[in-house]
Amino acid sequence: MTKQIRFNAFEMNCVAHQSPGLWRHPRDRSWQYKDIEYWTDLAQILEKGIFDGIFIADVLGTYDVFHQNNTHALQGAVQVPVNDPLQLAPAMAAVTKHLGFGITTSISFEHPYPFARRISTLDHLTKGRAGWNIVTSYLSSGAKNLGQTDQLLHDDRYEVADEYLQVLYKLWQGSWADDAVVRDRQSGIFTHPEKVHPIEHDGKYFQVPGIHVCEPSPQRTPVLYQAGASTRGKQFAAKHAECIFISVPSKALLKRFVDDIRQRLISEGRDPNSVYIYTLVTIVTGATDLEAQRKFQEYRQYASHDGALTLVSGWSGVDFAQFGKDDRIQYIKTNAIQSLLESYSSADPTRSWTVDEVAEWTSIGGNGPVFVGSAQTIANILQEWTEETGVDGFNLAYAVAHETFSDVVEYVVPELQKRGIYPKEYVEGTLRHKLFGQGDYVPASHNAASYHRK
Repeated sequence: MTKQIRFNAFEMNCVAHQSPGLWRHPRDRSWQYKDIEYWTDLAQILEKGIFDGIFIADVLGTYDVFHQNNTHALQGAVQVPVNDPLQLAPAMAAVTKHLGFGITTSISFEHPYPFARRISTLDHLTKGRAGWNIVTSYLSSGAKNLGQTDQLLHDDRYEVADEYLQVLYKLWQGSWADDAVVRDRQSGIFTHPEKVHPIEHDGKYFQVPGIHVCEPSPQRTPVLYQAGASTRGKQFAAKHAECIFISVPSKALLKRFVDDIRQRLISEGRDPNSVYIYTLVTIVTGATDLEAQRKFQEYRQYASHDGALTLVSGWSGVDFAQFGKDDRIQYIKTNAIQSLLESYSSADPTRSWTVDEVAEWTSIGGNGPVFVGSAQTIANILQEWTEETGVDGFNLAYAVAHETFSDVVEYVVPELQKRGIYPKEYVEGTLRHKLFGQGDYVPASHNAASYHRK
């Protein structure tokens, strides 16, 4: 029997996100990203479709590698303007009961002490539906605007991230005992001071001597997401992540990534099936295959190759303006997202890509494939990918907001449910318990648990 298929929605507090140029489509709503109704409407669509959650990407900076300036990013609204992701979750939580929220923030741009408070606050306000996507950031423009000369080297950023997580685990798990807060009106004691402990962290990158200023939230530590797919990124994910996001263009490469990550989990002493792996795809669907194909061709009329190369240049750190459209992609080691160029070069033996093919591919749905067809066709494809790669679920990008997600909920979800491979209702409880069914806190096998003060 095919295992259950899981969906996340992949979004960003910006225009068009993974499909540059599609904001020009007459039915697209992504230009309304500034309005709270855009997000509350989306949250209700996703909860109707029993999505695990909404995974909200983020960058702090602009895509200024293409032609060595940000003109193309600004002109085409390529992930700029972009607003803060964390502030969206409480509004969406207010109109839903179950939907989870995976919020992206970078360890490179905020000290762990105030960040710990922000996430604990979010976990309280969402009644335990908070997740955190851990990123180290890849845009030099963001680093420079915070007074840095440039980003740290790729692998060095993960060294900082390891200590960053250690500080957070100490704050979230170890500062307050489970029974520290009593709220005793008669005695006048709200918190037992002797049960709140300074973490006394004195490390290479961070010094945090004091206590966490928040009482324990429903999950203490949010559900931990990670999207690094380089060798160092996968090592970090195997140590810390509970959900891993992959973005690759082919089924063959996806299987290699999934197998590699499972093996790394074993090396870290973790159950290889204790972590959910989601891969990026975009679904274009309709009542029939013909209707879906017509819709896809309609979308392609609005897609921007210029915007796509702006994204790929920013993601990879390589200015694609220096190449001709028929030049073939070769792997170049960069200080940005190292796994991206690997996926377009000889690391994937099934295909050799030209620059123009990369632009066409990326212009709808980013680095992931686009599946086009009726509900039955899409369900067949999703089952095939799940069975042949071992992936747990799909992080769904949109082509047209919110039409893409509404179509998935209307057509694809009922077909998957009919086949018995998609949930028909949510599990009660926190996001972690909904996902894994083993309670609110990180399991004993996760290294964060060793910091928990009972």
